[in-house]
Amino acid sequence: MSEWLVLTIAMASACAVVLTIAVLSNRRIAEDDDPSETPDVIEYMTMMIGVVYAIVLGLAIAGVWEARGAAQESVRLEAQALHEVSARSAVYPAEVRDRIRSDVDAYVAHVVDDEWRWMTDHGSLTEEGTRLLDRVRADVTEYVPRTDHEGQAYQPLVDQVAAVDDARGARGQNAGATMPGVVWFGLITGAVVTVGLIFTLQIRRTFRELLLAGLFSVLIAFLLFLIWDFDAPFGRGISATTAPFVDLFPHAAKG
Repeated sequence: MSEWLVLTIAMASACAVVLTIAVLSNRRIAEDDDPSETPDVIEYMTMMIGVVYAIVLGLAIAGVWEARGAAQESVRLEAQALHEVSARSAVYPAEVRDRIRSDVDAYVAHVVDDEWRWMTDHGSLTEEGTRLLDRVRADVTEYVPRTDHEGQAYQPLVDQVAAVDDARGARGQNAGATMPGVVWFGLITGAVVTVGLIFTLQIRRTFRELLLAGLFSVLIAFLLFLIWDFDAPFGRGISATTAPFVDLFPHAAKG
């Protein structure tokens, strides 16, 4: 199911539920009921709970957005380190250089074509990707430099392979959902309480009041959807992409 379809259904459902409850509640109100008699303490508490929940929503959105940015940065660092390995291997003999570049390209192709989809579906890295990276590491570390020039390039190449491994590990840690279940419980409970409190203000069936109630519930549903969409940096619509790999290895990342 498309994320936009989920968003549309969620907002429409939230709006429909709130408006239905408002209309049904209004039928039970006596004709001589005066909405101006709402105690000031209720208006104050409603306002304060709304403010507190707005702060919580803001922190949640900032947290998942930061996690998405960190996930995209780990992809960039991984692709850049692989590019350095491929470029710096130019000082090695042709057969060694070609082997390193071929294995780097194989790793990139696997990440873009297969591992990315696996991360989306399972929230983890693949064993094949680990094996391909180990092969790149073996190509670099097992070669014995024969000249001073090759010797000077050896350690930086080893460091770049280590940087690839570190960035890959960070990508694996960010592959799943970042928001704990208890936080989701608090967000959803807070949404129900915040939306429910508008009925303590004796909302009427006028167009203006129903419109504001509907828009408020739609806004809450949209913000929760936004948090949910950002919560899996590699798994949903607004997610980290393979663009760094594709940009640096266009010949290898054709998928």
